[in-house]
Amino acid sequence: MPTTVIDSYKFRFYSSDINEPPHVHVLHSGNEAKIWLQSVAIEYNHGYNSVELNRILKLTRQNQDRLLEVWNGYFSK
Repeated sequence: MPTTVIDSYKFRFYSSDINEPPHVHVLHSGNEAKIWLQSVAIEYNHGYNSVELNRILKLTRQNQDRLLEVWNGYFSK
């Protein structure tokens, strides 16, 4: 499973997600959020407070092209 680390957050893609729209699971300190990539939005949040979640959204937007590139590369096999 591809994982990209950005500012200590693990942005991870799971092979079982192939039939869903592009998204990433963001993991840190036992917390997880699922973020849609084409129109950056939160699908779910387990444990992050609002400050952390806003930081994750900002990092996702700043790295959106890179994350979509990884998604497309992984799922186009």
